[in-house]
Amino acid sequence: MFKHSKVLQYPAKPERPDPVFAKKMQEILGGQYGEISVAMQYLFQGWNTRGNEKYKDLIMDTAAEEIGHVEMIATMIARLLEDAPVYEQEEAANDSVIGSIMGGMNPHHAIVSGLGAMPENSTGVPWNAGYIVASGNLLADLRANVNAESQGRLQVARLYEMTDDKGVKDMLGFLLARDTMHQNQWLAAIRELEEKEGVVVPGTVPQGYEKEEYAHTLYNFSDGEESAQFDWLQEEAPDGAKFQYESGPVAYGEKPVLKPAPKQSHNTPDYGD
Repeated sequence: MFKHSKVLQYPAKPERPDPVFAKKMQEILGGQYGEISVAMQYLFQGWNTRGNEKYKDLIMDTAAEEIGHVEMIATMIARLLEDAPVYEQEEAANDSVIGSIMGGMNPHHAIVSGLGAMPENSTGVPWNAGYIVASGNLLADLRANVNAESQGRLQVARLYEMTDDKGVKDMLGFLLARDTMHQNQWLAAIRELEEKEGVVVPGTVPQGYEKEEYAHTLYNFSDGEESAQFDWLQEEAPDGAKFQYESGPVAYGEKPVLKPAPKQSHNTPDYGD
């Protein structure tokens, strides 16, 4: 059950309209690493968690928070579009500065949403549920969460550099701080799970399934051997095994030769050239 509170988690008030920046803000709303993605990712991870109640509660706490971030950004986008001369294009075109600004806005904001946010990224690509990760394995999922928060925080930081609007910067500063917390909490939870399960996912593969002789060798499949310079290659692997390095192309298989296709498939015959 969810309950909507009629106040924002943090203020979302720009100093002035800016339809071009509203378009840019769409990325952290409906992009691959936007707030819609993390909200839905955490919701499905939480709903699908079986047992492990403290992890489920942590995930659901954060999922609910992210829904609030969706609302904040959507509100900011709508306010960036308020009072902009969106419907006075001919008059605006007489002013070269305003005309160039209006030319850079998202037309969906004027045509489709009536000056509101859209569930899409900054180039108008609709949000896609394929962006989310919810595997049922907590360690795998929390690592995906670190990636999502890292990419999201990176994009918020880049947007922060693109505006001088104090109201927008204020809200982005809050989002930067919350992304810092979320990265830290997922990393801390990962460390706790790794102590129980080991560092390799899944930690439940039975002995004998894996070809262990290939499990800890770094193969050189590119020109040069710069990758051999890593100090950690001389150290113990995170799972306790010893790293190896093998130079030169490695091939354990044979040249693949396929049987002719049946006539009914109408493939090109083998002419024996």
